[in-house]
Amino acid sequence: MPTLTLDSRLDGAVGGKTSAALARAFGMHTVGDLLSHYPRRYALRGELTPIRSLPVGENVTIVAEVVHAGERRMKNRNGSLLEVVISDGYGQLSLTFFNQGWRLKDLRPGRRGIFSGKVGEYRGTQQFAHPDYELFDDEDGVDAHAYAHTPIPIYPATASIASWQLKKIVDLVLDGLGPVDDPLPADLRELRGLLTARAAIEAVHRPETVEQANAARGTLRMHEALILQTALLQQRQLVRMMSATARPAGALLERFDAALPFERTPDQTAVGDRIAADLVGDWPMNRLVQGEVGSGKTLVALRAMLQVAESGGQSALIAPTEVLAGQHLRTITRMLGPQLAPELMPTLMTGQLPAAERRKAALRVASGQARIVVGTHALLSEKTTFADLGLVVVDEQHRFGVEQRETLRAKGSSPHALVLTATPIPRTVAMTVFGDLDVSTIRTMPPGRAGIQTFVAPLAEKPGWLARVWDRIVEEVGAGRQAFVVCSAIDADTQTSDDEEAAPAAGDAPRPRWGVVQVAELLAGHPAYSGIRVATLHGKLPADEKDAIMRSFAAGDIDVLVATTVVEVGVDVPNASTMAILDADRFGVSQLHQLRGRIGRGDVPGLCLLVTEAAPGSPARARVEAVARTLDGFELAEVDLELRGEGDVLGDAQSGARSSLRLLRVITDADLIAFARQEAERILEADPSLDAHAGLHAAIERRVGTAERAALAKN
Repeated sequence: MPTLTLDSRLDGAVGGKTSAALARAFGMHTVGDLLSHYPRRYALRGELTPIRSLPVGENVTIVAEVVHAGERRMKNRNGSLLEVVISDGYGQLSLTFFNQGWRLKDLRPGRRGIFSGKVGEYRGTQQFAHPDYELFDDEDGVDAHAYAHTPIPIYPATASIASWQLKKIVDLVLDGLGPVDDPLPADLRELRGLLTARAAIEAVHRPETVEQANAARGTLRMHEALILQTALLQQRQLVRMMSATARPAGALLERFDAALPFERTPDQTAVGDRIAADLVGDWPMNRLVQGEVGSGKTLVALRAMLQVAESGGQSALIAPTEVLAGQHLRTITRMLGPQLAPELMPTLMTGQLPAAERRKAALRVASGQARIVVGTHALLSEKTTFADLGLVVVDEQHRFGVEQRETLRAKGSSPHALVLTATPIPRTVAMTVFGDLDVSTIRTMPPGRAGIQTFVAPLAEKPGWLARVWDRIVEEVGAGRQAFVVCSAIDADTQTSDDEEAAPAAGDAPRPRWGVVQVAELLAGHPAYSGIRVATLHGKLPADEKDAIMRSFAAGDIDVLVATTVVEVGVDVPNASTMAILDADRFGVSQLHQLRGRIGRGDVPGLCLLVTEAAPGSPARARVEAVARTLDGFELAEVDLELRGEGDVLGDAQSGARSSLRLLRVITDADLIAFARQEAERILEADPSLDAHAGLHAAIERRVGTAERAALAKN
């Protein structure tokens, strides 16, 4: 076999049948893809895995010892049944094989090995469905101590490819792997006491000791951090190599500021000044503005739009939902007032507009008549063209990938980009996920907010509190206020949600007890609600109907709005004082905080009731109680990171080079990520095109290629 490189195709390295199986199971196509599939953990032959703690229904791989094996004839059908019992010394697990008596000669009591299968239960006994195994060699003639303490890699596996099968494939490839270019500069490697790339790959897959495995993982974590940060900084460099059209402020912004009925907060002013400077800079702005719900991000964005409009430029604001896009348009039109709105002609562009209205809107946008355009994904359509797109504003970046942001930018000539998020982002996540953006933060809130009180209604211990929730809403409506009731599903019986036909319960949350349908039925038959105007709102309603309901609620024609999370962002009804969130344990920390931000927006104190049946001490209950403890979104972002862990926080934002994270952990590797950021800046300052850092350049190209293949497979 010719010497392999990380870019060698897998079919040439392991054969067509095996490579096809790896592609199906893990999306692997190259030797580099396979070798970056690192062991999840390491087992030792001398240590057995606790059997009693194995989760039923999960595919697992364990180290255990055979304690009994016997074969018997089946009563009701032809053939034999081989039953094997394995143990960790405390618990036991049974394996069953049909017509495979030949396995008895190997599965002798006392033999140890790696066993895998799906954990099930039969007549009170744990068992492996579809078991598979690999026994350890007998220890005769080997160094027993070394044998017992050599780590066995346990890989993320599937039902079709077991961990030890991956181990054999990896061993085959490692035997043929030639030299590997190192992505780390030699001085950095020596400074941190790290292994060479080839040694780290060898040691992570075939360690002789646990210490070797740990050293390899430490080296590969640094690889991931440096590759990621360098790729993000290169993306930033790419933007800065573009020449931007300067958009100086003028009379439009002066007229707007003069008409403002309030003073801007210090943070609004500081962030606004930073954006104003970006808009007249040499390269396009690429800025993320994060701030609490109601902190004034829309004001900051609108002032940027006015600065761009001064020179005839257009601004496009893309929102994640039709409801939010419509809300933004109304808010912007109201803020511009009767003098400026007709001049700038804010225009809505969404997929569900009637054909005639959409043609009229498209004409305004294409001619440049509409200098402010608000829309959803419809703005990404090839049919949507702009006369002079100068600014792209993306609201709630976590709903959009980088590719969508760039698609919209491509409709202009190097337009500026402003990303808004009301979900505060922990520093390390910002550095990892949004590292190509400059980050500004609005922390100070406008004066005059009445504040929000949040309480948990723990139905697991106090089921009677639900009745009090309904009564409390009646009291608020009686005082002339309005209320939201938020549900995690449209219909709890069918588990229908806004996004899916049948949404399964997420994470550790049980099935939803309440849906919009169930709450509407309950309130319709509740005597205290006979004179109260109740309406429902969810994502599956037609766009014009959703818009009409929101307008009615904002106008005070609806007292109680029973809704899904379509009200999560952008809905502004100052008279709404109360929100009851049912099945609150089904939501994440940041989502609960976002929802709560819909109330307490005027001079009316807000009351948020988090209704949950989650057991005390459970992770689901911990999320709900964390939100009730504080109104500080930045504190909650850190709590969210700790409670949810890595993958969920990064979520879909892991696109491009970000999808390469295997060992790096945003929570525990914060210092490493910050160090890698500094190193990447130092490297690119001295060598912008990475000509003298061939290994790093190749690694970035490899990661981007992997991400593109994954994106193509998804599409």
